[in-house]
Order: sequence, then C-alpha cells, then structure tokens
Amino acid sequence: MLANNLANSGTGGFKLDREFYTLFSAADAGVADSPAGTTLPMIRKQWTDFSQGTLAPSGNPLDLALSGQGFFTVKGPNGPMYTRNGSFKVSNEGTLTTQDGHGVLGPDGEPIQVPGKGEIAVAPDGSLTQDGQDVGKLHIVDFKDRTALGKLGNSYFIANKDNPPIVSDASVEQGRVENSNVAPAESAVRLVGVMRQFEMLQKAIVLTTDMDKKSLDEVAKAPSGA
Repeated sequence: MLANNLANSGTGGFKLDREFYTLFSAADAGVADSPAGTTLPMIRKQWTDFSQGTLAPSGNPLDLALSGQGFFTVKGPNGPMYTRNGSFKVSNEGTLTTQDGHGVLGPDGEPIQVPGKGEIAVAPDGSLTQDGQDVGKLHIVDFKDRTALGKLGNSYFIANKDNPPIVSDASVEQGRVENSNVAPAESAVRLVGVMRQFEMLQKAIVLTTDMDKKSLDEVAKAPSGA
C-alpha cells in the first residue's frame, strides 16, 4: 500500500490509501493459555483519503481541476467511472476524453462532442463553450458515502447501485490539474520503517530457528559415560 502511494505521488487525481488499525488479542485466536491482556496492533482494512490535492496551473485549456468535493464522470468499459484527474483531450473523432481514451460524459450520459477546432472555454459550473457556442456540460457528481467507492486503476473509481451519484457543487478551474494528495516524504519514511521492522522479524525468526535446532542437537547427544 505504501509503495503504491509513493509510486503514484505524481499521478494526477490519485487519492492515497491509509490503514485502519484494530487490536488483536490472544482470545481472538482461541489460545486459552495465553497471558490475559496480551494484545497486538493489526491492520483491519485500508481506506482511501479523499482530501483534495494541490491545484497546479498547467496552461493547457483542456486541463480541468475540481475545487471542492466531487468527481468528473467518464465512460468506462462496464459503466460510468469517476475521477478527479481532469487532464482531458479531444480525440480524432471530436470526443472529449481522458488521456486513457475514456469519453467524458455530460448530464445526458453521453460523451461530450466538440465539433470545431477553436479553443474551449469552461465555466466554473462545468459548461463548455467554443467560439461562443454551447458545446455541452460536464457531469460532476459526488456520493453520500465515498467510503463505498471502489478503486479502478490509479485515478478512477466505481460505485455500486446502492451508492448512486448525486450532483456536486464543486467549481471547475480551467488550466489547472489536481496533483496527487500523497506526501512523498511521509510515505517514504513510513515505507523505510516497515522494511526495517520486517528485517527485524526475519532476524528474530532465524534466531529462534537456530535456538530450536541447537536444543534438538543437545537432546540428541548421548550422555557421557553411557
């Protein structure tokens, strides 16, 4: 998890994962003769931190960032997907798409078509115009329960039918991109700490194995004078 966070520190719209801890006790494992009160921390599950990343200027009019809570809606292979990565482009067919080629959807559920070659202007409410003519509007949504969203790839999310999207009031900022909300220094320090703990546990296992082997060797030796 930490390695994946660190690897995506430069991925636009990426949301880092964190872990939720609980306590593991001997009673949970059904060990009756373990000392009472013996507990150890353990990771119960991981969760996604949806806090907003830094909105960085790019100078590209097709780079869009959301200020506030919400997601762009794009066309996925099995239904709509949702993303904070607003680095878009216009395909050869005149469709507004993500860099991966997924069509950016409007409120009607269809990909937005850009008929001309002129520069696109995007209003804070997501309305698109080209040469003064309306082109479409971005379908910007949010969810009452973001914790139920499932990750798909590095910057996409999917929702189940029990968590339908609702219209978001996030503001669109043109010519900006949302950076990942990963703090590289924090993730790197935590990753090094985990690796050191792992190495210590490996050494402890080797030491215990060597002690057990030595004990067996001593027991197997015949007593002197026998």
